[in-house]
Amino acid sequence: MTDVLTPAQRKKCMSRIRSKDTKPEMVVRRLAHKLGYRFRLHRRDLPGKPDLVFPSYHKVILVHGCFWHMHKCKYGKATPKTNSDFWQKKRRENVRRDRRNLRALKNSGWNVLVIWECQVKRESVTEGKLKSFLGKK
Repeated sequence: MTDVLTPAQRKKCMSRIRSKDTKPEMVVRRLAHKLGYRFRLHRRDLPGKPDLVFPSYHKVILVHGCFWHMHKCKYGKATPKTNSDFWQKKRRENVRRDRRNLRALKNSGWNVLVIWECQVKRESVTEGKLKSFLGKK
């Protein structure tokens, strides 16, 4: 099956996919702020530039998109029909990089929480995860 978009249209669509300030990340940031926590964003000196960094707690939160990081939910299991070899390789590399970054963060003494895009859809659950990970304020 061929792509329904022209190469120019596909390029435009793909260029709009961002690694920072995604909707799931913004939800987590808003919830953490509402709970009274203050944090730094995307610190370049840490492996993988974590989405939220809580320096005083020595904790970081990574917000992963299910498709891009191959989560075990229905969104992560979806595979593109066109150029599937390229996408499988790309997504597997993302997972390998995630493992390396997670290991490096833990070896540096950071506590890490990974929040998946599909989990963010239930804000009460996400809020509970944040409270238990960061501690009650």
